[in-house]
Amino acid sequence: MIIQKSTNPRISTFDPNNFAFGNTFIDHMIICEYENGKWGDVQLVPYGPIGFTPAMMGVNYGQACFEGMKAYKDKDGQVFLFRPEKNFQRINKSAKRLAIPEISEEIFMEGLKALVDIDRDWIPQGEGTSLYIRPLLFATEEALKARISEKYMFAIVATPAKSYYTAPVSVKISDHYSRAASGGVGAAKAAGNYAASFYPTQLAIEEGYEQIIWTDDCSHEYFEESGTMNVFVRINDTIYTPKTSDKILDGVTRDSFIQLAKKRGIEVVIDDVKVSDVIEAQKNGTLKEVWGVGTAVVTSIFEALGYQGEHLTLPKLSDEESFAAQLKADLVNIQTNKSEDPFGWRYLVEENVYSVSD
Repeated sequence: MIIQKSTNPRISTFDPNNFAFGNTFIDHMIICEYENGKWGDVQLVPYGPIGFTPAMMGVNYGQACFEGMKAYKDKDGQVFLFRPEKNFQRINKSAKRLAIPEISEEIFMEGLKALVDIDRDWIPQGEGTSLYIRPLLFATEEALKARISEKYMFAIVATPAKSYYTAPVSVKISDHYSRAASGGVGAAKAAGNYAASFYPTQLAIEEGYEQIIWTDDCSHEYFEESGTMNVFVRINDTIYTPKTSDKILDGVTRDSFIQLAKKRGIEVVIDDVKVSDVIEAQKNGTLKEVWGVGTAVVTSIFEALGYQGEHLTLPKLSDEESFAAQLKADLVNIQTNKSEDPFGWRYLVEENVYSVSD
C-alpha cells in the first residue's frame, strides 16, 4: 500500500455537533486503478479532486457501482466496522453484473482499514452518529465507444454521519413507476438505479410524501423496496419482507433485521408482499407498522401510506410496542459495542496498523 498523509488536515476545524452529512469529507481517500488487465497498488492519499474528462466512459455509459457502510466509535474510543465482508461480496456482485473487473478482498479490506484508521478522529462519538463510508467502482477510460471499458478506478471516500429521518415519514405506494425490471440491474448497487428513482420521488414529494414504496414492474401488485431502503411490514405480530431477486437489493441491514427478529422469537415471512394484503390489513386494523431499513438511515418508520388517492394512516406505537424500534436498538447496540455480538458482526479496526509517510 502506498500511503501519503495529508499536509493540510482539516480535522481541527471539524465540529462533530455541527456538520452536514454527505457534504463533509474526511482528510483522506483510497484510490486503486485498473489498467492492462490488472489492479494496481492501493493508494491512501489526501481527499480531493481527481482529473477526468467528460469523455470518461463511466459518465457516458454508466459502468459505475458503489457500496454504503459505516464505522462506529464506542464509549472507549474503539472503532468498529459492521459486517464488512458482506459489502465486499456485494460490490463484486454489482461489478460482475456491470462487466467491471472484480476487486480482491485484500484491496477492499486493506484500503478500508487503512482509511478508517488514519481518519478515526473524524468518527463522531455519540447517539446516532457514525462515519458513512462509500466504496465505489467506475470506468475511467477516455473513449466515446459503447463497449466495456478497459480502465477503472476503485475508490473509498467517507463522511461523518448523524441521524436523519428521525421523525416518521409518509410514503406513496407506486402504481406506475418501478425501481427495477426483471433481468435488469436492480440487485446491483448501480449508480443508474438511483438516477432513475429521482424523478418519481420528486413527483411523490410534490404530492406531500417523503418517499416511495416501489412495486413490481409488471403488475404493480407487490412491494419491492422503499426509496433506497428494503421494506418491512408487520401484520399482527408477524413481519413480512419481500424475498430478494434480480430486482431487489440484498441489503446488509435487511439481513441483520431478519436475524435479530428471529433471535427475539418474532415470526418472519420472506416472500412476495401483496399491496392488496397490506391495504386490507390497514383497513381491518391488523397492520401494525411499516418501515424501511438501510445503512444510512438504519430504520425509517412510516406514519402513513398513500395509494391511489387515499391517505392511509398507520398506528403510532411506542418504542416498547414497535418491532422496528426494538430491532433498531438491538442492531445499534451491537454496532456501537453496547451489547454482546452473538453473530460475530463487529469488526475491530486496530490502531496504527499502517506506517504513514509525510
